[in-house]
Amino acid sequence: MRPLRVLRIISRMAVGEAAPQVGALMRGLDPDRFEQRLYAGPVEPGTGDYRRLRATDVPVRVLPALRRPVRPVDNLRALAALIAEIRQFQPDLVHTHDLRAGVLGRVAAVTCRVPIRVHTFHTHPLSGSPPVPGQLVAGVEWMLARTSHALVAVGARVRDELLAASIGRPDQYTVMPPGASLSPLPERDHARRTLGLPGTGPVVAYLGPLSTAKRPDRFLAVARAVRRTRADVRFVVCGEGAQSAETVRVAAASRLEVTFLPWRPDLETVYAAADLVLQTSDHEGTPLALIEAGHAGRPVVATDVGGTAEVVRHGRTGLLCDHRDVDGLSRAVLRLLADDELRHRMGRTALAETREAFGTPRLVAATRDLYHRLAMARGCWPTEYAEPVGVLARAR
Repeated sequence: MRPLRVLRIISRMAVGEAAPQVGALMRGLDPDRFEQRLYAGPVEPGTGDYRRLRATDVPVRVLPALRRPVRPVDNLRALAALIAEIRQFQPDLVHTHDLRAGVLGRVAAVTCRVPIRVHTFHTHPLSGSPPVPGQLVAGVEWMLARTSHALVAVGARVRDELLAASIGRPDQYTVMPPGASLSPLPERDHARRTLGLPGTGPVVAYLGPLSTAKRPDRFLAVARAVRRTRADVRFVVCGEGAQSAETVRVAAASRLEVTFLPWRPDLETVYAAADLVLQTSDHEGTPLALIEAGHAGRPVVATDVGGTAEVVRHGRTGLLCDHRDVDGLSRAVLRLLADDELRHRMGRTALAETREAFGTPRLVAATRDLYHRLAMARGCWPTEYAEPVGVLARAR
């Protein structure tokens, strides 16, 4: 029995986006059963390259036309390249992983009559979009959903918002939370020395892209408010993006002591150095950094947006606040920093619950079961080649 041929497409393997999930699937799915190829565009300078930092073992076929900034002619070239690759590889299944890859990949798959077409929504495609472009995206996604055999949402809230926008049918969706893993954490004092941080005093960290949706300006506002009460708190930002220069400039202009770190392959060192993780986003899917914080046993203060509440249990593993409430976020940070017992209890609970709900093995197993079910339904595999689908049922 030959393996199922899976052609996987992502616009770019950038840190903080869908790349960690794609990397986990490329590594984790049994090569005796799944022959995978991964296509991605180049990662532009100033953006963390996930493959270079944390997935050098994952083979990627780079399509230059998927570069940024996006130009219409590049989209046409990328579509032509994908059609050529699909015709050469002849996959049984095409799985796309973000907005641009989802549009071009599914159009190419339909053109080539690929038997199985799957798309994952790692976030709501309309989050933060202005009205007119948002309506255009919604119309395209509505049309492409009709050509898809399965739609994967990283959280129940993302699925429900997509259904409310008339994108797909309920029976098309599988809710499949992201999976994450961290290397063992170093000792806190060693981690702080590595990062050039003081050995004493609390540390609050943000890890992720510095983009408009992540609201680094709000992070700085919270930091200023916290330091008015506790001048010993050190803030750390690990990540890069379009807002990097402006964020550094504003912090310097306001004489706010923030340690800025570029993307690092050893994110566990940053989590080990921190007492808690702060996220101040306007929009989220199911935030991977907060899952990683749970794997590190660190409590979280975050805005209650997107699927954040599916990761952070308010009052159990962290504190959630309205995204417009800088004072509320500041009070939550101060509350956790002032109560060592509460902070440590939340961290222990986060570690236990995250391992169960957001482990990489669970993501791989749920994806495997989805592929099995679709392959049997579409006649790509005989039924005797199936495995139990209990993992899939639990992932719904």
